[in-house]
Amino acid sequence: MSTLAIHNPATGELIVSLAADDAESVAAKTAAARQAQPAWAARSLAARQACIEGFRAGVVRDLEQLAATMTRETGKPIRMSRNELHGLLPRIDFFLAETQEAIGDQTVFDEGGIREQIQHEPLGVVANISAWNYPWFVGCNVILPALLTGNAVLYKPSEYATMTGLEIARLLHEAGVPRDVMTCLVGGGPVGAALLAQKVDGVFFTGSHATGQRIAQTMGKRFVKLQLELGGKDPTYVAEDADPQAAAESLADGAMYNTGQSCCSVERLYVHEKIHDAFVEAFVRTVKGFRLGDPLREDTYIGAITRAPQLDVLEQQVEDAIAKGATVLTGGERRVGDGNWFEATVLVNVDHTMEIMREESFGPVIGIQKVRGDEEAVALMNDTRYGLTAGVYTRDEQRARRILGEVRAGSVYWNCCDRVSPRLPWSGVGDSGVGLTLSTYGIQAFTRPKAWHLRSPG
Repeated sequence: MSTLAIHNPATGELIVSLAADDAESVAAKTAAARQAQPAWAARSLAARQACIEGFRAGVVRDLEQLAATMTRETGKPIRMSRNELHGLLPRIDFFLAETQEAIGDQTVFDEGGIREQIQHEPLGVVANISAWNYPWFVGCNVILPALLTGNAVLYKPSEYATMTGLEIARLLHEAGVPRDVMTCLVGGGPVGAALLAQKVDGVFFTGSHATGQRIAQTMGKRFVKLQLELGGKDPTYVAEDADPQAAAESLADGAMYNTGQSCCSVERLYVHEKIHDAFVEAFVRTVKGFRLGDPLREDTYIGAITRAPQLDVLEQQVEDAIAKGATVLTGGERRVGDGNWFEATVLVNVDHTMEIMREESFGPVIGIQKVRGDEEAVALMNDTRYGLTAGVYTRDEQRARRILGEVRAGSVYWNCCDRVSPRLPWSGVGDSGVGLTLSTYGIQAFTRPKAWHLRSPG
């Protein structure tokens, strides 16, 4: 029997070894999900909602334990683990409140004895290959609307957040969701590959562009619903009329929160030359105030890097930038010793010849580039293969709307950043992915609209 070893990224210590799935067990669990799904879909929406309400109650009841588990296996600072769980609650409430209207039958024409209706049917059995950086948010963005709309879910959490994935499954089962309707698969890449080989009706993946590309190639001949929520190189422009201190404090948090391990972290900054120096001074001062250390300490802001290989990526990006003329104002190095640690890092004198301004960092590093005005800022913001989020800080809303209207991104921000709302769709442009989660559109993503043509018998 194969196993999956879970290590604490802050210490390197082994937490637990879990029994892992293999191709045979994945096939058996898929068959069981296929058999169980029709009965789940036949339950009333009210009955399915009651299960999700019970799940919510379990999250509230066990919140401290769940936060500690997430921190131990991902290195996320404990305050941020709690924030994620508290932030999950309004998302659950949104799905509970909006599903009925989102998937209710619609009569779109009724005239001359002909009625035309749209009915939303569940996809069937959906595969969810999820991410480790926000395992509750990202996992539940798929799991909850999928279950509420009558699907069975085969959920493979990241191997870096498997303990959390098992907790999600436990709470759903305790709340009344049948085990074969919500199945958690344990393992790494081979288990994900085995899942993709099954006959499923939808694949929902969150993770890197490289893995998303492989999944798209694998599923290309299958003609099933495919959604890919991938990475970003999210830019923000700070105009000359912005308050440099306020913008710096906001954007430092947007860049470094969750140790920079967020797909919507601010990853590159363009600052108008008139306020560049004042902004940089305030930004560096703010970043230097972020405490790096034990993720279980209440005052820790910068935690461990979850995946050890990412340390090499961060180190190479900083070295490449320095070699091409960038200046490190703070940080710039990995910490020697146990665990995976990289200092919060700010670079200036950067440009688009440097990897740090072009390739996703997914860590506590950022480059700040001086620009002459709006036109240059927009051109640089769009000089990317990604298009997840983008922002602008200015006092002028019309100016912000004009700038952001020209930027290719799924979500845009005026005087804020690194923000996600359950009421708004979460989507990307270009290499940031296809499809969407959240909002009523994200609920409907787990259904197949059926067109009804109905003629009265005369």
